[in-house]
Amino acid sequence: MRALVQRVREARVEVGGEVVGAIGAGMLVLVGVEDADEEADIRWLSAKLTGLRIFDDAAGVMNRSIVDVGGDVLAVSQFTLFASVRKGNRPSWSRAARGEISRPLFEQFVRQMEQDLGRVVPTGVFGAEMQVHLVNDGPVTLFIDTKDSGR
Repeated sequence: MRALVQRVREARVEVGGEVVGAIGAGMLVLVGVEDADEEADIRWLSAKLTGLRIFDDAAGVMNRSIVDVGGDVLAVSQFTLFASVRKGNRPSWSRAARGEISRPLFEQFVRQMEQDLGRVVPTGVFGAEMQVHLVNDGPVTLFIDTKDSGR
């Protein structure tokens, strides 16, 4: 699994002009799934995200987690995180899992995040054409790949 994490002041996802998920201050997490992903990737990524210290403490140092600050998480499935642009100019999506594989894993990831956070995690609409609006705070943007976890 891959995640592009952005610390935000606010974020929302619209489908067909309607807001389907929105948060205040917290993290926008774009999530990509590949065929090799499994439950261990989900658990590791959720634990990493909930423990990630990217929020400022009283001294202005990034030393607090989403749990520490009581922030929200907005999760959006994004297969393009597995794009390959090594050859030519048209991205290849061959590493991205097809919907019948990625949808249940993404949904399981959201449930794991909800369990680890202790609250609902809003999402976009899987497979839909979405417009994601955000105010990146910092800006802070991180790329996390579970295959780099060293597990």
